[in-house]
Amino acid sequence: MNSLDDRVYDLRGLKCPLPVLKTEKRLRGMPSGAILTVETSDPLAIIDIPHFCSKNGHTLVATEKTESGHRFIIRKR
Repeated sequence: MNSLDDRVYDLRGLKCPLPVLKTEKRLRGMPSGAILTVETSDPLAIIDIPHFCSKNGHTLVATEKTESGHRFIIRKR
């Protein structure tokens, strides 16, 4: 899991609450300070992912609208 592609987590097509639950599980297996890019298509993710990061102490480095939804760049606490 050292390639950059492993740090992009494609969760497009999943509905709430799966994007947050899967993001949480993926982050658990990563070292502190690691960066994870999450791709989603669920419209509620724009609310849920930032709230999850804030609640759990992760840094939401960036968020952007994409053609198919949203991209979130998260730094694990």
